[in-house]
Amino acid sequence: MTRTVSRTVLSVAAAMAIAALAGCAEGDNFSGDPGATTLAPGQTCGSIRAELDSLDRKGTQAKVEAASAGKKLAPKDKTDVDRYNLLLNQYLGARCHV
Repeated sequence: MTRTVSRTVLSVAAAMAIAALAGCAEGDNFSGDPGATTLAPGQTCGSIRAELDSLDRKGTQAKVEAASAGKKLAPKDKTDVDRYNLLLNQYLGARCHV
């Protein structure tokens, strides 16, 4: 009789462990990932990508790297860099790249 009780206890313990693990996997969001952000009305991943591409064609990426290296930029260039960084953050935050 003690064998049957032991097997029952082990079966119940195993079932509880599996249920606990399944609950964690369902996404109570313990990873700290807030999820994708929503885009502003009228904005799409495609429209953001198009504007980023336009800034890339203007050479903004090199200006972004220069700004990151601490170099001084003209006000117009700084505006382009700020816009590029804002758009890139929106693009990545909305998970458009996925």
